[in-house]
Amino acid sequence: MDRIPVFYSQQVVAPDQGASPSAHKPAQVVADWLAHDLPIELTPPAPVTREQLALAHDKAFVDDVLSCRQPNGFGNRSRDVAASLPYTNGAMLAAARAALVNRKVAVAPVSGFHHAGLDFAGGYCTFNGLAVAACVLRDEGLADRVGILDFDQHYGNGTDDIIAKRRLRWIEHYTAGGKWCRRNQAAEFLDAIPAIVAGMSGCGLILYQAGADPHVNDPLGGWLTTEQLRERDRRVFAAAAEWKVPIAWNLAGGYQRTDDGGIKPVLEIHRNTLRECVRMYHGPQAATAPRSD
Repeated sequence: MDRIPVFYSQQVVAPDQGASPSAHKPAQVVADWLAHDLPIELTPPAPVTREQLALAHDKAFVDDVLSCRQPNGFGNRSRDVAASLPYTNGAMLAAARAALVNRKVAVAPVSGFHHAGLDFAGGYCTFNGLAVAACVLRDEGLADRVGILDFDQHYGNGTDDIIAKRRLRWIEHYTAGGKWCRRNQAAEFLDAIPAIVAGMSGCGLILYQAGADPHVNDPLGGWLTTEQLRERDRRVFAAAAEWKVPIAWNLAGGYQRTDDGGIKPVLEIHRNTLRECVRMYHGPQAATAPRSD
């Protein structure tokens, strides 16, 4: 693999929505990756349709959010956010498709998924791109079983809600926020990762949320160091490669701000995830990538 496929365009971006940087973060993350000369290939994602969103969500909910009659996950009715949603979900779907084709990996540098349930938004999440991608792939006969590996700080309540109410027993869902949250659990968590991924070895694809908010300095997290987060990602990619399960990953969480309002610490965490992805899938020369900047 010469370059890691990344599905991104300005259409996935909306203005910063305040406490969470996620609406505008994709532009900053991709700019950071390019500035560090990481081997990525950018492709604009196609938007998902309302019908595809409705495979995972209540159709009236989809229509109301996209028409700005109902608040989005940020608690407002921003038309800019509404316009970005088909593309953020489209990026996740495009990455999933690409990973199935290349049998290795692809990236959707977007977030705002796992707190979105069948007919509700919340926690900066509006539509559940993880569940949407899984449902579209299943509907098209491209994957019989899909793993959702959610290593965000917080419990993926929206994903569980959709799985339960749509009876999606063919989705293997693991949400770290349901168990892991204390600093004294860090070593045990890292040691558990190979077995967690092995539990998804029967899936045709893993959708991986590489959350930045478990970082010890995150105002909504607080239990893993920068190097532990990087080791988390290394172990995920190593286990997926060992089991030969394609993996499509996205960003999640990350609420640290610098004094000037920037998100430099979050960018470093997401950069490290990509570095470990490059080291695993780009080839032997990628192993020389520095482990810190």
